Amino acid sequence: MTTTLLLAFGVCHADVDNNKDAKFKVLRDSMTHAFNDGDSARFYTHLTNLQNYLLDNDDLHGYYTQRCNDIIFEMNRQKIFEAYTKAQELSKELREKKLNKEFYMAVNMMGHINKYCGNKEAAKKCWYEVVDMMEKNGYYESIPPIYMNIVNVALDDDSQEAFELLDKAKEIAQKYSPERVFDIETRKTLTYYNSGDIESFLKGYKVYKEGEKQGKSSVHGRSMEAYYLASIGKVDEAVEYARKEMGDEGADAIPLIYERAGRWEDAYKSFKQQSLASDSIDNVVISNSMHGIQDQIKLYETEKKSAMDRTYAMLGAIFLLTLLIVALIYIVQTRKKHMVELSKAYKKAMESEKMKTAFIQNVTHEVRTPLNIITGFAQVIASPDLADNPEERQHISKMMQKSTRQVTVLMDEIIGLSLIDSTDQMNKDDEPKINDVLRNLLTEYKSYVTEETELKLETELSDGFTLKTNSNMLNRILACLMENAAKYTSKGCITLRAKLEEKLLKITVEDTGSGIPAKEAERIFDRFVKLDSFKEGIGLGLPLSRRLAEQLGGNVELDTTYAGGARFIVTLGIS
Repeated sequence: MTTTLLLAFGVCHADVDNNKDAKFKVLRDSMTHAFNDGDSARFYTHLTNLQNYLLDNDDLHGYYTQRCNDIIFEMNRQKIFEAYTKAQELSKELREKKLNKEFYMAVNMMGHINKYCGNKEAAKKCWYEVVDMMEKNGYYESIPPIYMNIVNVALDDDSQEAFELLDKAKEIAQKYSPERVFDIETRKTLTYYNSGDIESFLKGYKVYKEGEKQGKSSVHGRSMEAYYLASIGKVDEAVEYARKEMGDEGADAIPLIYERAGRWEDAYKSFKQQSLASDSIDNVVISNSMHGIQDQIKLYETEKKSAMDRTYAMLGAIFLLTLLIVALIYIVQTRKKHMVELSKAYKKAMESEKMKTAFIQNVTHEVRTPLNIITGFAQVIASPDLADNPEERQHISKMMQKSTRQVTVLMDEIIGLSLIDSTDQMNKDDEPKINDVLRNLLTEYKSYVTEETELKLETELSDGFTLKTNSNMLNRILACLMENAAKYTSKGCITLRAKLEEKLLKITVEDTGSGIPAKEAERIFDRFVKLDSFKEGIGLGLPLSRRLAEQLGGNVELDTTYAGGARFIVTLGIS
């Protein structure tokens, strides 16, 4: 994680004018040294001095570049919430000042934050947007590092995409920043190793060494040397080199080196050590997985020893020799089976680790934001100067209620998913009046929408119409859809409709908000999917609504024919 952020730090400096005066260079170098040392006191002092210098010289591009370095410094200190807050402030300021040419900086920072939180798709989306902005504004020399960021998140899922991106980066660098070409070629050689193409890696390594002789260098040089040792069979030397020379990168490289060598047990051990060093919470999950695999290995060793003992006892006769052959065949097959299972378990544990980390970080962020707001306003309320300002008190109260509700909704979604995952069938012993349910829902959300948003109810049902269902679950389904509509509708209207079609009850939640592309109609019902990373929530509302509807024998789907917003249709059977 740290290496990626330091690369981004370098990108931020790519557009700095090297011809500035000596004072600028002193300020820049002082800030850079403090950044690399991780000394927050020195860093912020030198950063402030450098920013003031840039503002005094009307260099807004340089100033906002240093704002990005501030965000990156927070991320390197693992203060992701503070980094996210500063990225949001940067985005807002650039938008308000209409500095469109520099807006790519804020999007780039959101890409790094999304990657840090494990949301690779959102990170890639941000960085592709950055590339488009840079091309539009002529920042071609800074595009190759952005492609390299995308390569880092695309490699595990699609090596072909990674190679295509590296080729694009090289093509641009050859024209606009030739000093980057050697580094890109080196990264491509490492990608061959990551994808298992050792022959191509070795060819690329020879080219790399020739470049070294010509005085060229690459930030990936240590990784090249470690992987080269592993490629020629010197696995233990490669691991020792990675530990001593590669720093944090070595912890990521060692499991891969063992994996390519087929030494799955060592891969697991190194992965376990990496997890213990990075996160005590993650350690519980990984350790449990590792213990289970170690138990399987111990069981295999016990079986092997027992079989060998039986084999030695049978060497005296031809019949016993036949049994020996059978036992050896059994041992070989068992070993193969265990190695396959071990490989699958290793990959599954890695994926589970990534998903769990992303979930914890996303939930933590979504909870801390409203809690910080509540805490801040609670301190403001204590001020005696606020007593004579009723309008401000009302505003504070409204914001605190909104933040409290965000936490409540998030907890309800998580608890709801946990409940339905552990329940096969919901009780359907209630008979609520559907029109009353819809009216109550509109009344509840009247205070949660903007003043420019109108709430409507259009029903073809009689007021006496009832449905045999689970009232609590029905309310949760509709609340999730209303929550989604309120979140994405800043003005216009949100309309609830209800009607009967044959033996089906159809309830529609329709809004005039930002809308959803038809191609995303099914993906939005996957857990933790958010089409807009700047909106609150962790992407559980829509999956929860569909899952609850299925538990009640119905369904929730997006009407892709609707334009001008979003329309969700809830379908429930009438018994």
